Amino acid sequence: MPNTSNYFHLHLVSDSTGETLITVARAVAAQYANVTAVEHVYPLVRSQKQLDRVLDEIEESPGIVLFTLLEKDLVGRLEAKCREINVPSLSIIGPVMQLFEAYLGAATTGRVGAQHVLNAEYFARIDALNFTMMHDDGQHVEGLEEADVVLVGVSRTSKTPTSIYLANRGIRTANVPLVPGIPLPHQLETLKKPLVVSLHATPERLIQVRQNRLLTMGDRDNETYIDKQAVADEVAFARRLSAKFNWALLDVTRRSIEETAAAVMKLYNDRLRARPPE
Repeated sequence: MPNTSNYFHLHLVSDSTGETLITVARAVAAQYANVTAVEHVYPLVRSQKQLDRVLDEIEESPGIVLFTLLEKDLVGRLEAKCREINVPSLSIIGPVMQLFEAYLGAATTGRVGAQHVLNAEYFARIDALNFTMMHDDGQHVEGLEEADVVLVGVSRTSKTPTSIYLANRGIRTANVPLVPGIPLPHQLETLKKPLVVSLHATPERLIQVRQNRLLTMGDRDNETYIDKQAVADEVAFARRLSAKFNWALLDVTRRSIEETAAAVMKLYNDRLRARPPE
């Protein structure tokens, strides 16, 4: 029976961290603007006792059940209970695993949380995060040459959250604010190894974001920060610098952090592919 209320219960059952489930579920739920998902997240479900609690909560608040369980006994019990109380359930990774198995001609290993193993890639991400936190907002400019990517831009162009997102993908990212009247760090002018990306937004968008920021901080006296002409001058200043140093330009006016990071990663990967082999 279709759901006719303005909310629904969404049960996410995982034998690992649940990150995969949450990402997929929210991507789909975002397409339904007039209905809100009430999330129930159950990570690290690896025993029958842990599953019992999950089944009780599903029965108490029926709704869509998505899961990423590998243990067949747990999957069987979960699916049977969903059929019994007439709620839909779906394995997010099951169909994909079947496709891989058919194409590769090999069975899965059934390793729970295999994507979270402590391998070289994992430690590279941790290193990238440490580097990015150390080089946020123009700190430690003497180490900029060690970055993979350097983001520059005026205030409120999402430099810091984009940097952190990129670091989570293993890209060592620094960011430096562009402020009229304050000289650039000379290290920024002579970079050779990193990709420098200049983040831009329209003055109207910057003013909107800055107004919200000032309201949050309780600061109502910083008129220059949101003055239309002053903000337009900042944007023009940043564009002149970008042209002078041939930095890659990226308009973030209508982009989410994820979309901005994806665009930066494409620029970065294109640059790597264009480099001659050493």
